[in-house]
Amino acid sequence: MRRLLPALLFVLVACAQFPELDATATPGVAEAEYPRLVPLERLLEAPAPRATEIVRENVKGRAAALKARAARLRAPVVDAATRARMRRGVRGAG
Repeated sequence: MRRLLPALLFVLVACAQFPELDATATPGVAEAEYPRLVPLERLLEAPAPRATEIVRENVKGRAAALKARAARLRAPVVDAATRARMRRGVRGAG
């Protein structure tokens, strides 16, 4: 049985559905030409790329959403009334 469990887990993972990644690609990327290779020195000498206002706003929105999610994850999982009932149950079982 112990040898069968890893094989079973592998089969279950192999059958998992993954989100459609093609839908996340920027339109036109599939038809775009490959970028030209340039010497590294030219890249290092070039000015640093700057984010557009749209990119900045998107990043700020994503950051705010992640902070809100983190705050929700920090919240107690079990409310106070349920926790008190659980404690009474544990004390009564001993």
